[in-house]
Amino acid sequence: MPRLDLKAREPYPFSCEIVVRTTDLNYGGHLGNDRLLSLVQEARVAFLASHGWSELDCGGAGLIMADAALSYRAEAFAGDRLRFEVAAVEPSRVAFRLAMRVTRPDDGEWTDGALVALVETGMVCFDYARRRPVALPAAVRAACRPEG
Repeated sequence: MPRLDLKAREPYPFSCEIVVRTTDLNYGGHLGNDRLLSLVQEARVAFLASHGWSELDCGGAGLIMADAALSYRAEAFAGDRLRFEVAAVEPSRVAFRLAMRVTRPDDGEWTDGALVALVETGMVCFDYARRRPVALPAAVRAACRPEG
């Protein structure tokens, strides 16, 4: 089976840290895939807040996630401190992508920079009252790296 080939999107101008909780573990004893998406949402909310935005008011538009891609590189366990580095990339008429690199900064033995996962989510600007996409606000476009 071919693997998804996400690439790091240097630079990542924003980062936050989140500790893996026991409730984030699956039956294998490591961070569950569904829980990683929950942590990605927390990182997204923190990134938006750093710009004075929210998921319901991102520069004047709401946001809705259109897609998500996750490429796991290592396990994470309860108590691990994970760093979520975030870059807004690939602005379009009504959307942009959030690229994230998830690392475990306390773990010096991993050779690939303590890389746990690479994640990308497609975010569409959305008018929840009219239930339709809207134009990407200028302030959001300005926060995006067009070269991706």
